[in-house]
Amino acid sequence: MKILTHPTYFPSIPTFAAIVQHEVIWEAKDNFQKQTYRNRCYISTDKGKHMLNIPIKHVGGNEGRQKYADVSTENSYNWKKEHWRTLETAYRTSPFFEFYEYELRPLYEGDDDSLFDFNLKTIKAVADCIGIEIPTQKTETYEVEPTHYFDARFLVEAKKEKDWNSPPYVQVFEERHGFIPNLSVLDLLFNEGTNTLNYLKSLSLDLKHA
Repeated sequence: MKILTHPTYFPSIPTFAAIVQHEVIWEAKDNFQKQTYRNRCYISTDKGKHMLNIPIKHVGGNEGRQKYADVSTENSYNWKKEHWRTLETAYRTSPFFEFYEYELRPLYEGDDDSLFDFNLKTIKAVADCIGIEIPTQKTETYEVEPTHYFDARFLVEAKKEKDWNSPPYVQVFEERHGFIPNLSVLDLLFNEGTNTLNYLKSLSLDLKHA
């Protein structure tokens, strides 16, 4: 099945499973919306589920809405340093953090400005870690109802989390908080390592009835 979805910040496990299991085209012509996975992801820390949020430059006044592809990150403070430090603290003791650390750290040392492009970089970095190619095709026009692809753009919604019945795997702070489902694919990668691709391929996703 061909699906239309958004590049998001280190996508959730169900979203990355959809990327692995289907042919994807990236939505590049829609408007940016707040409180979505476009500029946030969730990880597990010693305090439980934790949001990593990328600050963006808001356009005001007469300029109106921004296209997602035109959104710039707000780099007046070093959010990248903060995010990487949080990831290190949360996952340093996980089985595979050190194994993938040098693949992922450069993302937090770059000079990125485009949120859209940075998100694609995070997806490619994970894809490289698990040995797959990611799609590069982007939409050229916006369609309210796509005619050639299944509309999976709902996966970007952070406030309407679906229950995907994801099989549990061992998490760093599971004894403290229990298993937390649907976190960023980073949580799966750091905990499951070389089994990540098998997990994503086997995850049962019923997108048409989600």
